[in-house]
Amino acid sequence: MQGKFVVVEGLEGAGKSSVISLMVDLIQQAGLTCQTTREPGGTPMAEAIRDCVKHPWPEEVAEETELMLMYAARKQLLVNKILPALKQGDWVVGDRHELSSQAYQGGGRQINAATMQTLSSLTLNGFKPDLTLYLDVEPATGLQRARGRGELDRIELSGLAFFERTRARYLELVQADSSIVTIDAMQDMAQVHAEVKRHISAFLPC
Repeated sequence: MQGKFVVVEGLEGAGKSSVISLMVDLIQQAGLTCQTTREPGGTPMAEAIRDCVKHPWPEEVAEETELMLMYAARKQLLVNKILPALKQGDWVVGDRHELSSQAYQGGGRQINAATMQTLSSLTLNGFKPDLTLYLDVEPATGLQRARGRGELDRIELSGLAFFERTRARYLELVQADSSIVTIDAMQDMAQVHAEVKRHISAFLPC
C-alpha cells in the first residue's frame, strides 16, 4: 500500500518541531511505519545545500540563487528519500516542502510567479503532499520565539517586512488549496496539539 506524505509548514517560531513529534507518535500508534524529513535537507547532498543556504556569506546572495538551491535540495530529497519511502508503504512527515518556497521566495523575496512555476514543474512534476498543516503565527511573535532558541541564520535575519510578505503569501496559497489545513499557532501549545491530533486522526486509515 502506498504511503502518505504529510507536511508541516509555517514561519519561524510557529512550533513545527513539537507538532511533527506529535504527528509521528500518532502515525506510529496507528500501526504505520513513519519517516521524517526536513527542507532544505534530508539527504547528505541536500544537507550540504542547507548549510550553503543558511550560511552568512560575505557577499550578496542573489534571490534566484537562493531559490534554485532550495529546489535542488528538494529534488534530491524527493528522489532519494520521499518517493522510495512512499513506494514501500511508509508514511513521511516533512518539516516544510514546496509551500515554503512559494511563500518565502515567491512572497518574501517577491520572485515572479513564472519563475516559481518553471522550477516547480522541472523539479516536482506535479508531486505534492497528501496533507499539509500550516501553523499560522504573526511574524513578530514567531521571530521573538525564534530568537529565544539562539542565534538567527541568514534567512531568519531577513527582517520583519520579509516575514510579513511571506505570511501573506502563505495565507493566499492556503485559501486556494483544500489539501492544506490552517491551525492558529498563536494559541496555547496544548490547543495547537489538540487541533493537530483531530486533523491527523481524521486523516489516518480506519
